[in-house]
Amino acid sequence: MTAADLSRVDVPLADVELQTACETTRKALARTNSPSDRIAYANDLFLLTHPEACATDADYPHWVATDLAEQIRISDDHRRTR
Repeated sequence: MTAADLSRVDVPLADVELQTACETTRKALARTNSPSDRIAYANDLFLLTHPEACATDADYPHWVATDLAEQIRISDDHRRTR
């Protein structure tokens, strides 16, 4: 087998990672008896296979990273005090 033959069957790493994540999620979904876990795994599988449903930074241009970091810090501080 030559390098040219291998390049025809080579799969991009991102595709392999997605396939692995989907298969892992499907196995977890099949094994769990918890209704809440089943909902979470089904949601995970949907989001893995429909990336257009996921929010990105471009969806929130008015949010600045420093503002988000401050909100996370406030949330963390609040949880620590309880």
